Amino acid sequence: MPLHLRPITRDEHLAFVAARPSASHMQLPSWGEVKPDWRAESLGWFDEEGRLAGAGLVLFRPLPKLKKYLAYLPEGPLIDWHAPDLGERWLEPMLAYLRRQGAFSVKMGPPVVVRRWSPDAVKAAIADPAARRLRDAEATSYDPRASDIADRLRRAGWQQTEPGGEDGFAAGQPRYVSQVPFAGRSLDEIHRGLNQQWRRNIKKADKAGVKVVRGGHDDLPAFHDLYAETAERDRFVPRPLLYFQRMWTALTAEHPDRMRLYLAHHEGDVLAAATMITVGDHVWYSYGASTSRKREVQPSNAMQWRMMADAHELGASVYDFRGITDTLEESNHLLGLLRFKVGAGGEAVEYLGEWDFPLNRLLHKALELYMARR
Repeated sequence: MPLHLRPITRDEHLAFVAARPSASHMQLPSWGEVKPDWRAESLGWFDEEGRLAGAGLVLFRPLPKLKKYLAYLPEGPLIDWHAPDLGERWLEPMLAYLRRQGAFSVKMGPPVVVRRWSPDAVKAAIADPAARRLRDAEATSYDPRASDIADRLRRAGWQQTEPGGEDGFAAGQPRYVSQVPFAGRSLDEIHRGLNQQWRRNIKKADKAGVKVVRGGHDDLPAFHDLYAETAERDRFVPRPLLYFQRMWTALTAEHPDRMRLYLAHHEGDVLAAATMITVGDHVWYSYGASTSRKREVQPSNAMQWRMMADAHELGASVYDFRGITDTLEESNHLLGLLRFKVGAGGEAVEYLGEWDFPLNRLLHKALELYMARR
């Protein structure tokens, strides 16, 4: 039988997340407060005995001049994705509810891993001239259940999408990420998993006197100055300072240690800074920034190692470097970032990606055309 879907309270939502080993920070009630242009609602799936069996944060983005919405569940919802009756029991009640709320299209990101490539497999793929993308390289592990989920979603009318941009409706999350596995490993073992360049750079930073400290809300402007410089250097559109201040306030109000800020200092200069987010035993390196000055003292390696050590102390099972490129072309400026993350012992991980369900095909198509023009 289909589960019953209804709005749940913030406390119900947080209690459900707390009972799980991991959940995306984008599926927490606080994430809705980070996105003021979207209306947020916590939804719960209840079984026949009235027990909460699944939860999700849905963000509603209004279509200009119409009372219609794009409904978005980033990296969610938190449901039983491997259930044999996934469509009729879990997803159909969600679509019916969102249609009643005025949604013309639904976007979701199933937190389902398809494939993993070990650091050695990624390095071999980068060195292989025949491999142009990660998917061309043989994976270290593969979960056939993910393909089954994808097939069932397609048969039900869901459409797989590629990540979009950062602004407007293109609220895409990365399909490929880099993760360092921590579970069952000592900090020494994790350190041995760093490549030679990483270990050398950490030593160089320590010898040069780089100090990594934790900051607070008042240090966000210093972080943002470096972030704006990074955006110009790496050719992306930066988020405003207010965004990070809002994120800090929302996430730390929900849990005092949900979000951290780290800054790498050298002789009075802040050379690198990064944010870290923790939910359960999953830790994310969220946003990073650095200056082009004094790069020879290797502040970014020192800062990341401090963050990894702190994540290990928190009991993390995984340190998540977030998005990576799946292209292995030397001409792609993001390949250096992939090398950096894999050098830290990070696996390449492919998720199922984001999926759309057009509830109103005409409006959904209009949105697609609008985004294509942008």
